Amino acid sequence: MSAATSMIRVLIVPLTSALLIAGATSTLAAGSEADFKAAYAAAEAANKEAGSLRNQWTVTAAALAAAKKAADSGDFDKAVTQSKEAEALAKASIFQAASEKEAWKALEIK
Repeated sequence: MSAATSMIRVLIVPLTSALLIAGATSTLAAGSEADFKAAYAAAEAANKEAGSLRNQWTVTAAALAAAKKAADSGDFDKAVTQSKEAEALAKASIFQAASEKEAWKALEIK
């Protein structure tokens, strides 16, 4: 197995796991305005951390916007679901940034 294949597996498996977890939690999420505010704050904090690592994903911003739109229309169940998805995406981007900080060395030509 080449170094590139190993690196791809190292990056893809955890990212896929994070997105699957996000999907599982989205089916369980239901709540009130307070639940939305807590979930949205957690998602924003994770997205801000991803930004500090210079690795924000555009899909995270889209999920945050969808959460805000759902909350504005009073659909807090959907807003909580979207917020939790945004948080999972932001955490996956944080993980990616941390992984790639060292993983690129495996591809370096020596």
